[in-house]
Amino acid sequence: MRTGIWFACFVMLLTLTVAPAPLGAAASGKDDQFEALRRFSQVVDMVETHYVKKVTKAELIQNSIKGMLEQLDPHSAFLSADDFKELQVSSSGAFYGIGIEISSEQGRLVVVTPIEDTPAHKAGLKSGDTILEIDGESTMELGLNEAVKKIRGPQGTSVTLTILSKGAQQPRDVTIARGNIPIISVKIQELDKGFVACRITRFNEHTTKELRDKLSDYAKKTPIQGIVLDLRNNPGGLLEQAVSVSETFLPDGLIVYIQGKDPQSRRDFNGRKQPENLTQVPLVTLINAGSASAAEIVAGALQDRKRSLLIGEKTFGKGSVQTVVPLPDGSGIKLTTALYYTPNGRSIQAEGIVPDLEIPFVAPVTDEDKNLKDRFTFREKDFSRHLENGSAKKPKKGAKPAPVADDTVRVQLEKDNQMRLALEMVKTLPKIRDIR
Repeated sequence: MRTGIWFACFVMLLTLTVAPAPLGAAASGKDDQFEALRRFSQVVDMVETHYVKKVTKAELIQNSIKGMLEQLDPHSAFLSADDFKELQVSSSGAFYGIGIEISSEQGRLVVVTPIEDTPAHKAGLKSGDTILEIDGESTMELGLNEAVKKIRGPQGTSVTLTILSKGAQQPRDVTIARGNIPIISVKIQELDKGFVACRITRFNEHTTKELRDKLSDYAKKTPIQGIVLDLRNNPGGLLEQAVSVSETFLPDGLIVYIQGKDPQSRRDFNGRKQPENLTQVPLVTLINAGSASAAEIVAGALQDRKRSLLIGEKTFGKGSVQTVVPLPDGSGIKLTTALYYTPNGRSIQAEGIVPDLEIPFVAPVTDEDKNLKDRFTFREKDFSRHLENGSAKKPKKGAKPAPVADDTVRVQLEKDNQMRLALEMVKTLPKIRDIR
């Protein structure tokens, strides 16, 4: 009986071992597209017939497509029907999740940047953090799309990420409640009279309109003397929005071009003349390692065209173009088809944009550092309803107290050395003369 079982196993092993041999011989002679397809078909048939668990041919082919695309680069991927819908929603409306942009690097799941004012941002996730596990499941066995699907979920539910931060000796678990990810992508804040910080958190369908409307509203009350464009931790978004944001500050001309493997495939994106007169306002742009894709396009265009001084740290270096192609069954593929190039012909891919002034962000002193330098001492006068000592000068009749916003900005500038320098620099830049 044992001999019979052993013989049967031997025959099966012999069959599986010998069968592929002619494939290799034929392929070595002429490995054309038809031979490759025939080899693929034979392997699918073999797995379907002999694999230890039941698996359908449709499943095998779909998994093959996934693997084929994911092996190309970190950004090419197969999108199921649900994934395809999520991609459309994330670029146009609100969605539920924790608010991070992630990428796959050498088999590791890495945080490109947390989106501002989202659960991930509030939980302290940083650009460059490696996600080792999602709810206890290793990310080494997950594709990028599967990882995104596991991280997203219904509002109010939680996901636990095992994170290894740069320089950390051990990973840590971070449990984050999923929330509604906001689609507001532009924030305007007055730093000083006539000088505004313009923070763009990502590039969605409404970014340029939000930007121009908010700057226009401010200009109606106070003439704009200088702008600090904050692109730090901006993961990117839509190409056309990067172009239209750039043309807000640039006179007409080349902003970016894309080119695939065919030299004839080059496509230029030029700015159009805008009615708003923001092309002459002094401009300083902030960037860091979390600035990626569309944010790098804007920064590169402003730098190459000598329009803005760039301050901060080298950007992420995501300079590839993904084309999303819908398939008849509702699924789709995201395929890298070209690379971005700045007006001077620099490739952003894996290089990033180097700022004109490389200034690392210096975190403010925390409670743990008070023995070294006590920068934020809280005193009696800091209480909101503290008693005056009676000797303080009373404000003149009719005088208005300083607005609370001024004090808020002062505190923010104390904590942000890059923004503080940007404000100092934009005040020294001359207004650009309109040459026509």
